[in-house]
Amino acid sequence: MRLAVAQIVTGSGLEANLELIRDYATQARKAGAELVVFPEAAMRAFGNPLADIAEPLDGPWASAVRTIAADLDIVVVAGMFTPGDGGRVRNTLLVTGPGIDTSYDKIHLFDAFGFAESDSVDAGTSPVTFELNGTTIGLATCYDVRFPALFTANARAGAAINIVCASWGAGEGKAEQWDLLVRARAVDSTTFVVACGQGDPATLGLPSAGTAPTGIGHSAVVSPLGFPLVALGREPELAVVDIDPSVIPEIRGKLPVLANARSF
Repeated sequence: MRLAVAQIVTGSGLEANLELIRDYATQARKAGAELVVFPEAAMRAFGNPLADIAEPLDGPWASAVRTIAADLDIVVVAGMFTPGDGGRVRNTLLVTGPGIDTSYDKIHLFDAFGFAESDSVDAGTSPVTFELNGTTIGLATCYDVRFPALFTANARAGAAINIVCASWGAGEGKAEQWDLLVRARAVDSTTFVVACGQGDPATLGLPSAGTAPTGIGHSAVVSPLGFPLVALGREPELAVVDIDPSVIPEIRGKLPVLANARSF
């Protein structure tokens, strides 16, 4: 499977962010990718109002992403915001492309490091997987990467790949934690992990959004044994990589952590 990781830096403008998606998806398709992964908050960057732009999955922004995916004959995964309960939004991953249309709402909310995502975001409740050309793929968003059970649940549901879309917050040791967590989740679940984060806005000379988690880059694709196949820096970039999900049964035969796991 050839897939692409689109490490972009989004802003407040929905149309401008759609153009970024169209541009990077076009580049990915020209490179032969059948799947392109965009980060969390691809619809609008954190640090901007979200409730006023949240829309249903059949709204105009999501419909425009569907059109891009259909026109290019590619599957697109992109972070957006949908209406939640109590005036909050849901932090949603839209997955759309030929024969595929599904979504995942972020389960684990970032109430950590002095930030309370639950004040403005309504949590999802269920893991989600989808199938692309016979390969099952699981979904996760940002803070979810700190919770191994989601990744192993996706693996038990048949996932050979776990996608993590993020807008990772900056701070001391945060880049090192991101690298550690992404690689650990691959080994925990014996899946390929495709981790796509927002690039660092500072690399484009953009001002700080205060404490908002606007991205640090360092997107990666990691093998089921924890080896980095792709490791990006802080700048916006498109990376294309070939992975072979057919190796998963052999790896799980050698490292049967899913089969050996016990509940306590």
